[in-house]
Amino acid sequence: MASELTEWRPFSEFADLRHRLDQVFRDFGDAQHGWTPSVDVVRKSGDLTVRANLPGIKPDEVKIKVEGDVLTISGEHKEETEEKKDDYVRRERRFGSFSRSMALPTGVKAEDIEATTEDGVLEVRIPLPKSEESQAVEIKPKPKSD
Repeated sequence: MASELTEWRPFSEFADLRHRLDQVFRDFGDAQHGWTPSVDVVRKSGDLTVRANLPGIKPDEVKIKVEGDVLTISGEHKEETEEKKDDYVRRERRFGSFSRSMALPTGVKAEDIEATTEDGVLEVRIPLPKSEESQAVEIKPKPKSD
């Protein structure tokens, strides 16, 4: 008869409970905290391209701001629908805000940034500043003093 020892972890269920509660609040759409869109960042050909998934969000509901070396994509969406039939009325309301910020390399010029949207995907193209060639620095031993 084989027996197996298992480690007793009395608080392990709390982590699972917290995960489930977090999921409930995410699904509930806690408007106070908003939501965070999925973002891909790609560096290619001297540009930084940020793609954000914003399904159902209109371009006029999105703001793109550069302050210092920080890019912020934010917005707010409100949607109401109503369907009336002979014996019922159905109303749905969806609303929420979002914000996503990321650090940019020093020297990015806000006026050179371009943004487009297609099929619920926002694409922000950020031309990167020309960087100087990196150079190796020689390490010299310090002269010994007597």
